[in-house]
Amino acid sequence: MPPSVPSVPPVPSVPRRVARILRTSLFTQVLCALVLGIVVGRLWPGVATDLQPLGDGFTRLIKTIISPLVFCVVVVGIAKAGDLKAFGRIGLKALVWFEVASTVALLVGLLAANLVQPGSGMHVDPATLSTKAVDAKTGGGELPSTTQFVLNALPTSFLGAFAENSLLQVLVLACLVGAALLHLGHTKVPQVLPAVEQAQEIIFAIVGFVMRLAPIAVFGAMAVLIGQYGLGVIETYAKLIVLCYVAAALFIALLAVALRAVTGLSLWKFLRYIREEMLLALGTASTESVMPRVMQKLRRAGARDDAVGLVLPTGYSFNLDGASLYLSIGTLFIAQAVGVDLSPGQQITVVLVLMLTSKGMAGIPGSAFLALSATASSLGAIPAGAVALLLGVDRIMDSMRVVTNLLGNCVAVFAVSRWENALDLDRAKRVLDGEVLVAEEAPAPREASVAQ
Repeated sequence: MPPSVPSVPPVPSVPRRVARILRTSLFTQVLCALVLGIVVGRLWPGVATDLQPLGDGFTRLIKTIISPLVFCVVVVGIAKAGDLKAFGRIGLKALVWFEVASTVALLVGLLAANLVQPGSGMHVDPATLSTKAVDAKTGGGELPSTTQFVLNALPTSFLGAFAENSLLQVLVLACLVGAALLHLGHTKVPQVLPAVEQAQEIIFAIVGFVMRLAPIAVFGAMAVLIGQYGLGVIETYAKLIVLCYVAAALFIALLAVALRAVTGLSLWKFLRYIREEMLLALGTASTESVMPRVMQKLRRAGARDDAVGLVLPTGYSFNLDGASLYLSIGTLFIAQAVGVDLSPGQQITVVLVLMLTSKGMAGIPGSAFLALSATASSLGAIPAGAVALLLGVDRIMDSMRVVTNLLGNCVAVFAVSRWENALDLDRAKRVLDGEVLVAEEAPAPREASVAQ
């Protein structure tokens, strides 16, 4: 008998391959939803504005699991690391990194605004500006003082911290519980740590379920954005928008250099690794919507649990690099628009004031305008109503702020982890090179071996 010829499996047709990619790739689904949302918002703006609940519903679902997830990751991280002093060092080093990074972002913004002068030539009469629109945006609120900010980080009740979804309060509770577990030892409370670990796995499973709704959320959020603001605002503020995005690209390049210098890792490869989460954050204009998935991916990329659990959530309050960049450019923009020439001394004051006000912005409606108003008031030279000049363009800046904030915090996790010997550098390189498939990855080992 003639030798049998091995059968060659048929090559799937192009439509089938496209259908399989759409069915299995979250990145492709979110990208298609993004484009579809822009089309719907442009062609049917009246219909688009009614799609707000799609994005809001997804964000609500994500927010319900952020606090318990952070609590579980931090408690497990402290208990497994077995060294509370190391955890304290991680927190201190993270704060140092945050302050340096946000200050650099402020300086990059000031330098860019001085070079390009985005508000020059507008000749806006301050008398024509009203603070009512800004008050409506901020709800008449104000940024907390330093004392209030510290007090607000301390919980008044155990359950209240979770009910209010206050990340800093949840972090404080998690540190206390983790320290108590270390103090009591596994012999006295043998069932607590396994229960927390199991709860963590349940939460990550819920994250997987909720993320299936991400394309719907991105479609709704993008349609609402284009439907409400249209594309005309881009023409009006083109100079300012381009400046902010170019300055953000410059700052991200500095982050890439810092990451390479400290860890030897490539920011471009990391960006490719979290491309799905980045696109989702862009579509929903929220870094909170991707925090659970980013925490999971950072752990898989070799960062130890305690470093991820402390640095990333804390960075959401203390390391808003994109917001810092925007605030410094925005302050000089409104000053130039109304014809106020800020001296070098006044610009230094801008940096000092924004270093403080930008730390209390997270979770406060209209926080950017509150910070800008506080800065204008401290200078005494910029009319308070001039802040209203940024109302029309603020939403367009969300993408810049989201990308810069998220990348800044992820770089901080890697840098602080490397600084504290809490990063499995060999695993990180293999994951970012694609040698470890996401589907086959196990959580990073608790005791990280650091490649020297």
